[in-house]
Amino acid sequence: MQATSFDAKAFLAKVPHKPGVYQMFNAEKTIIYVGKAKDLNKRLKSYFNATKKTLKTDTLVSHIEHVEYTITNTEIEALLLEQTYIKKHQPRYNVLLKDDKSYPFIKLSKEVHPRVSIFRGTINKKNDEFFGPYPSSISVKHILALLQKTFPIRQCEDSVYRNRTRPCLQYQIKRCLGPCVKGLVSDEDYHEQVNYVRLFLQGHGEKVIAQLTMDMQQASDDLNFEKAAQLRDQLQAIKQISEKQVIFNSNNDNLDVVGFHFEAGIACIYVFFIRNGATFGHRAYFPKIPPDTELDEVIETFLGQFYLQGNAHRHMPKKIFLDYNLQDKAALEQSLGLIAKRQVKIVTDPKGDNAKLLNLATVNAQKEVSDKLLQKSTLKQRYDALAEFLKLAKITRMECFDISHFTGKSTVASCVVFDEKGPLKSEYRRYNISGITPGDDYAAMGQVLRRRYDKKTLPEDKIPDVIFIDGGKGQLDRALTVFAELQVDWDKHKPILIGVAKGSERKEGLETLFFQSHGQGVYLDAQSPALLLVQQIRNASHDHAITGQRKKQLKMVQDSSLELIEGVGAKRRQALLKHFGGLQGLKNASVEQIAKVPGISKTLADKIYTSLQY
Repeated sequence: MQATSFDAKAFLAKVPHKPGVYQMFNAEKTIIYVGKAKDLNKRLKSYFNATKKTLKTDTLVSHIEHVEYTITNTEIEALLLEQTYIKKHQPRYNVLLKDDKSYPFIKLSKEVHPRVSIFRGTINKKNDEFFGPYPSSISVKHILALLQKTFPIRQCEDSVYRNRTRPCLQYQIKRCLGPCVKGLVSDEDYHEQVNYVRLFLQGHGEKVIAQLTMDMQQASDDLNFEKAAQLRDQLQAIKQISEKQVIFNSNNDNLDVVGFHFEAGIACIYVFFIRNGATFGHRAYFPKIPPDTELDEVIETFLGQFYLQGNAHRHMPKKIFLDYNLQDKAALEQSLGLIAKRQVKIVTDPKGDNAKLLNLATVNAQKEVSDKLLQKSTLKQRYDALAEFLKLAKITRMECFDISHFTGKSTVASCVVFDEKGPLKSEYRRYNISGITPGDDYAAMGQVLRRRYDKKTLPEDKIPDVIFIDGGKGQLDRALTVFAELQVDWDKHKPILIGVAKGSERKEGLETLFFQSHGQGVYLDAQSPALLLVQQIRNASHDHAITGQRKKQLKMVQDSSLELIEGVGAKRRQALLKHFGGLQGLKNASVEQIAKVPGISKTLADKIYTSLQY
């Protein structure tokens, strides 16, 4: 492991025993991990405990050069802040989710036995109930996990629910009442739990507590002590969940708190979303600003676009706090009121705790701008350093290719694209490789390069300045052979081809760069900004390839579990999956249910059931 200059002992001596969020930085001042803690001191000490570290933790610690932390009032508040930072910084050592194009909701279906689940897309309140929006998918999943522990209503897919004849594991561990099986729970008792969930998601924690208390007392009066004990346990759980999530607001208000900061040509509008007094999350926006624009105009333009366009008006707050006197304040309030069909007030001089909340939003906007300037400067330095190293006037587009497979099977090639601003994820591509000898990476690389570039007319802006091949001299030679055969006219804009070979110990910083003009490898200093950019694009290509390969391998494993059963051909396999809505639904089916599928005998159904269970 590489050595770091981080003095953990001196740092930990200053860390308080309070809840909060911590961010870990590497030598390049890049955030590599974000976490939350109920006790910051204890949690951070665990990373530097020599006897209790996992391999992942050991690797993470070896790259730490700096740690920052933010104190919060509660652990739940820390959870929300943690997810905000993870989504923003995409740290290398965190489990990362795909960047959301829309806010997720929680859906409560309108059925005989309603299901609670995560939802994205167009909302149709005629059919179901929706709650939210929430700041991220991880927030919704956390809430669903809490709900399942506290209110045992179903979260399973409808295809599973409709095909059950005996209760599943969730029923056995008392996290579902088992409405899929007749006789386990009455509709009345099930809907009682659904009503608790509805009140909780509406932000009425106190009403849930009051209702549970009343129902518990009634059950006790009816000598139904088993139900009373169950309600008592739910009451204790909901009191713990209902811990205050707000920073300053405690009036169960619906607010948007808008902080603003402008510096060096960058403006940040930072919005806290408060619903029913709870912090649903916060988000930073960076509008593009024409030269010499007045700052008041920036605020007014943002408010108009944010609330009067798109879907934001569906969840209009009752009040909007900001620190600017708007010229068109009255007109904007009236417009918002017409859309919301109720009064919406813009408050430019909040008092007391609300003023503190606005100040916090402004401080966060300042921090966002500061981080943006630092990131912009660092990225530009890396591009300039690589351009100088390659003797290019400017780099506007780079592409990198990698190959991934599992013991020669499920081969996938990836292509990632970087422009002047960094990763261009909308142009990332994966290619399924076929028709080659299993494990032949050279043939796989040749195939993907032909599919990518063998076009008579390639738009000028799609021709990269640099093409990286993840591999050594052999892979580069194969790439050169392919490019010599392509029909693309490279005369006006000919890319530089570079092979990136891993070091002798496969460590970052020991890479060798092979160029098309000669066979000798070139080394760069481990801290070189140019090499850091090469590592960034190479790692992005590797991650993109291996993610695709794992998905492909998983699908093959799932499909092969049916293919291995004697007597189940392609038509029967298709009929089974269609009937049960997928492999999971088939696994949950009984022998009798499987035998009802056309073409499946009782004997074959028994064989299928046995094969899928073991």
